[in-house]
Parts: sequence; structure tokens; C-alpha cells
Amino acid sequence: MTTKAEIPDQNNAQLESIERASIDELRSLQLQRLQWSIKHAYDNVAFYRQKFDQASVHPDHIQSLDDLSKLPFTEKNDLRDNYPFGMFAIPREKVSRIHASSGTTGKPTVVGYSRGDIDDWANVVARSIRAAGGRAGDILHNAYGYGLFTGGLGAHYGAEKLGCTVVPMSGGQTPKQVQLINDFKPRIITVTPSYCLNLIDEFEKQGLDPRASSLEIGIFGAEPWTNQMRVEIEERLGIDAVDIYGLSEVMGPGVAQECVDLKDGPTIWEDYFYPEIIDSRTGKVMPDGESGELVFTSLTKEAMPIIRYRTRDLTRLLAGTSRPMRRMEKISGRSDDMMIVRGVNVFPSQIEEHILAIDGLSPHYQIELHKKGNLDSIKINCEVVSGQYDRAELEKQVAKRIKDMIGVSAEIDVIDVGGVPRSQGKAQRIVDLRGV
Repeated sequence: MTTKAEIPDQNNAQLESIERASIDELRSLQLQRLQWSIKHAYDNVAFYRQKFDQASVHPDHIQSLDDLSKLPFTEKNDLRDNYPFGMFAIPREKVSRIHASSGTTGKPTVVGYSRGDIDDWANVVARSIRAAGGRAGDILHNAYGYGLFTGGLGAHYGAEKLGCTVVPMSGGQTPKQVQLINDFKPRIITVTPSYCLNLIDEFEKQGLDPRASSLEIGIFGAEPWTNQMRVEIEERLGIDAVDIYGLSEVMGPGVAQECVDLKDGPTIWEDYFYPEIIDSRTGKVMPDGESGELVFTSLTKEAMPIIRYRTRDLTRLLAGTSRPMRRMEKISGRSDDMMIVRGVNVFPSQIEEHILAIDGLSPHYQIELHKKGNLDSIKINCEVVSGQYDRAELEKQVAKRIKDMIGVSAEIDVIDVGGVPRSQGKAQRIVDLRGV
């Protein structure tokens, strides 16, 4: 695919020593840090001390990385049950910053950071931006939301740590975003993939060629996105689009980053975060290469260590390529985003893949779940790009692909451009109307 600039291979003198370390050196560091993190959690967080004691496991029992599987999992509800500060391992007055989820489905999950945690976070995000092709002196347009959401400040501190000039735009004000990109000429943009599509649409609405902008690198995260959407963004914007992964409970953005030289899935910064893949139903640890639910244990966090946190993200672990650390395959979905329609498991990413495969449809879509009698049904709203396409024919194509490839019957409604609600951040892909 065509992009604006050849990004030099990242395997050079700019890498940190751990990015060039042997597997044995990495595993030794991980075990040392894991033992510290587990003891720190046990000694200072009543929740973990109780959980470990109930499981008859003591920090002294962790003598190898494999011993981690002896410990119980941490769930999102555990954080909510200990709202607001019950998971902190240091006195509240020594906590430098607090972030929290939106809390739309219950109490927000609160995360605390020490001064050292903030420095570590900036370091892994700086490493991530460099792995994406960013360099000191680059202008970075940051369209992640600022505030309690970790995206904006996480990207901001990391970019400054690398030596970039940061434009702290945040989300929204889409026409102004386009104006500032044209005026300031940033080389890098950090943004959700769905909102980047909104920006591309705004370029075109203003009669501007998105490919003529100064942007060369897009670092996209905060929501699952398919390789088909990567192609869409790269072709329309003329950039290298790479994946950044993170979640506030573990740190924020910068837990893993796709390296621009290969674009083969995010490399997990394993010197800070230890990954596992488990069977979502049984909790059994799966070998590398097997698909399942991603679980993380923090190795350096002071204010709020997290032990075996179930992310609900579905992926698999792969051998390292650009770095010795393992990679994770692009997130295919979340176990709690899975829709079961008449006995068939369906993920939004599967539907997105087939929408983007059809000429005449925009990448904007929304899935509605309805109840017809005693049965669940699914309706998909997607947009036609112009009047030259036959909407009825497009609806037939989408319905056939989804029936043939996924195995469910869906009602398809192809509507005008702009008919699908636009998000200023994460896109709302599923609207559950079954109880309405």
C-alpha cells in the first residue's frame, strides 16, 4: 500500500537495551519484577492479601513465571467493589494522579499512579511512538480525549518524553482539527480509528485531499479495529497506520505497540507487563499461539499493582519479531462484546470486515439488537458513499456475506452518508434495543 514516507527500520542504536536483550535476560528481569509486584500487592492491598490467603498462595510460593497461574484473577468488578481507593498500595497522599473509567455500566474503575508510575508510563508511550516511526522534533497532533480517560494524557506525556512537539487538541471540534492539521503540519496523529474516519470525511467535505496533508503516521487505539479498516485509513489518508494497545486498569495506552517496520501486531512491553492467554470459560492458561482472553499482571506499578487482570480482550500471543518481547495478534473483539444471535457467536469486528469488503459502503456502521417474538434479531445500519450505487443491491450483498460467512441472518439498512451517529472518541458499535 502507498504511504508518504519510508520509515527506517527500528532495530538501531535508538532502542533501549531491553529491546535488544536475549529471551533469558528478559525472563530473568520479569521474574525479579513479578516477585516484587506480588509481594507489594500482598503486603499493601487488603483485597489481594485476602484473595491470596483464600487461595492458600503466598508471595514466597512464586519461584518461577509459571507459578503465576497459582494466583487468583482480578476482575473489573473487584475494582468497582473497592471504589474509590481500596486497591491502592501506597498512601493516598503519595498518589500523584487518578484516572477513572466513565462508569456508564456501574461505578467507575479508579486507577492511581505514583510519580514513578507516571514516569514509567511516559517511558513506555515514548517507546511506543518511536516503534511507530516517531522521532524527537516531530509534531504530534493528539486527538485522544483528555481528562479521566487515559488516552489523552498518556499519549501527551509519552510524546513529550520522546521529544515531540505536542498539539493537545483532544476530541471534538472536527472542522478545527482539520484546520490545525493543515496549519501546524503535524507528522503524527494519535486518535481512535473511528474518529480518524470522521476527520478524513471532514477533509473531503471541505474539498481538501486528505492524502495531501502532512500526516505520515497514525497511532490508533482505544477500540478494536480490523486490518480492513487499516487499509481504508492508509489508502484515504496516505499514512502508515499502526496499533497501540492499553487499558487504564493496567496502565493506559502504551502497554503494547505495533512496530511500523512489520505491522504484524502490537509488541507487548513485557519488561513492564506480563501477559497470559486463558480459556475464558475455565481460566486455564493457554500456550502461546492459542486464542483466548488476554490477562495482564503489572511488574512495576507502585500505586496500584494489578495481578492477573482479566481484560476480556480476545487475542493470542505470538513470538517476537521486531523485538524479543512477544506480540499479540490484533484484538478480534471482547468477550463481553460478543453477541449471541440465535445460538451463533457474533463480534462487531466480523461484521466490519464484510462491510468494508463491499464497494459503495462507507466504514461507518452500527449494529442494533432487537427481540422479535422470543427470538433475538440483528439489524445493521451502514452508509452508501454516493447515489451511483443501488442501495437494494448493497443490502443484498451485505446480508448474503454475513449469512454465508458468519452464519446469521441480518436485516440490512443502507442509509445516507451521515446517517450513522458519529463519535468524538470510541464508536458505539452495538445498540441493544431488546428491552425497549
